[in-house]
Amino acid sequence: MMQLEKIVAYHKALADPTRLRMLLLLAQGELHGQALAERLNLSQPTVTHHASKLREAALIKERREKNTVYFTLNPSFIRENAQASVDFIFNREEVADMGDVNETLKASVMRNFFSKDGRLRQIPAQYKKKLIVLGHLVEQLEFGRKYTEKEINTFIKQYHEDFATIRREFIMHQFMYREEEIYELNPKEMWTRWDQVK
Repeated sequence: MMQLEKIVAYHKALADPTRLRMLLLLAQGELHGQALAERLNLSQPTVTHHASKLREAALIKERREKNTVYFTLNPSFIRENAQASVDFIFNREEVADMGDVNETLKASVMRNFFSKDGRLRQIPAQYKKKLIVLGHLVEQLEFGRKYTEKEINTFIKQYHEDFATIRREFIMHQFMYREEEIYELNPKEMWTRWDQVK
């Protein structure tokens, strides 16, 4: 029951508020131990202790530079184990090479819904296909840039006339957030991922 042991080890490593907060900080980028200690208001030994637990469970990676240890997230491992827990609980068989299936689906959506000049022929009705299209569109926008509603409308109109619907979908599926008519991209981790939609 190797799989079960791995899942339990993963959740044990997560089952601590300090460690979850460390992961949250590291999701924004690499940090060294001292920076983590300061941001979390903890002593260096406490951070080292929690970091070693996270490293043993392969949730984070570390590298040394002279006397400083830098920590980074191991995002693919975190996602795989979260998914493994769900699959285990609901007793789903491992899906054969989902990656390949997904790539084929994405390619066919791009081919079927976008014309040669890059315009969107229609907004897909199917949820998964719609998310692929929305993801492709927002990837043309810049992270960290604030857009006015007018700029977003103009941007969408290059691809499709129905800018109001697409703009609303960007917000609904967490691709962007809006504050007082100003739009900004969310971090990619928050986007609704089409490849995790059943």
